[in-house]
Amino acid sequence: MNDTKLIEALSNASSLELFELSRIIDRLLADPRRIIAIRNKLNLGKSVRFMDWRTGQMRSGKIVAIKDAQVTVHEDGTRSQWKLSYAAIDPGVDGEQVESQSPTINIQPPPQKPGRDDFRRGDKVSFTDKYLQPQVGTIARINQRTASVECENGPGWRVPFSMLSHVMDI
Repeated sequence: MNDTKLIEALSNASSLELFELSRIIDRLLADPRRIIAIRNKLNLGKSVRFMDWRTGQMRSGKIVAIKDAQVTVHEDGTRSQWKLSYAAIDPGVDGEQVESQSPTINIQPPPQKPGRDDFRRGDKVSFTDKYLQPQVGTIARINQRTASVECENGPGWRVPFSMLSHVMDI
């Protein structure tokens, strides 16, 4: 990984340029998408390679703990444990190295919440009441922000449309 041209260019950079570069690198390493991409490939007992920050050499070990910001790795052969940031880990895939591409995460839009137009008077609906009990009833009235629901086994409720779901009779 030692590229002599890169090292020479960094040696000629000013302290301010190096500081700015280190801030950019720190921000990139702390990106939650990168951390999540690595965490998804890790589990307890998995063999991984990691960078020894003192020497710059790659070592191998097994994961013994996974936390929010760091991983604890038990090094093979030396009985020492390392607490490492996710950036220092090469999780690999069954001994293969991980590609050095930036991770891609497919973000799906949240499902649409039902609104006023999704319900009609007489529809059979269900919801969870304020006592966390499931209720089933029939819409008696459509209000501006809520539906008045007459329940089969108790009082009526005014329920926001987002909390209602249709019940299908079979």
